[in-house]
Amino acid sequence: MEQTLPEQLKGVHGCPHRGVLDLIFQKWTVIVIYHLHREPRRYTQLHQDIDGISHKMLSQTLRQLEFTGIVKRTVYPHVPPQVEYSLTPLGVTLIEPLNAVAQWTHDHAHELPLEK
Repeated sequence: MEQTLPEQLKGVHGCPHRGVLDLIFQKWTVIVIYHLHREPRRYTQLHQDIDGISHKMLSQTLRQLEFTGIVKRTVYPHVPPQVEYSLTPLGVTLIEPLNAVAQWTHDHAHELPLEK
């Protein structure tokens, strides 16, 4: 049985969903979502937990995810102000499909000709 891409993903260059796919499958986006799915996190906690991410990339990724409604940014009126990031209900819906991709990666990574 031949498997084909869903109609909405055909013709990637003209695909109206391309921007969503580009955002979701950016390297840092998946990792940030993974860290936020367990519990809300402060910026510093995220930066410490995500090995190799620069401050610039973390800030940019969080801004994009907040803009698209996947992440919620909550500012608490403390001195100094405390900011916490969490997944929105929309963001939580990404966990199941991302877990499926993670499982596929775990099951098949050894079959791919990747540099080690």
